Amino acid sequence: MNLAVSIILGVGLVFFLGGAVGILRFPDFYSRLHPAGKMDTLGSFLMLGALALYHLHPFTLDNVLVAIKIALIVVFYFLASPTATHAIVDAGIRAGQAAWQKPGRGAGS
Repeated sequence: MNLAVSIILGVGLVFFLGGAVGILRFPDFYSRLHPAGKMDTLGSFLMLGALALYHLHPFTLDNVLVAIKIALIVVFYFLASPTATHAIVDAGIRAGQAAWQKPGRGAGS
């Protein structure tokens, strides 16, 4: 059980690392939000899933209730994270944040 939980936690950390690299490497505001929204959501899902699985080992009513609470947190996060990312993109558009364009590909090219 501990090995499976450790592997799932490790995979979740890899997704968090991929999201962090994407945030640092992508060129503009809008493209940086993509790894922030997608990779962090999947990393959180895996890590919270591993935590819920870890709490189920001594199978008691209290541990099942804790696992259910963690599952509800995952559901809330799956609903809130994409919604928040969309709201941030909408705020950027309303504020006039320009999208990145490849150099040499301006309006006159």
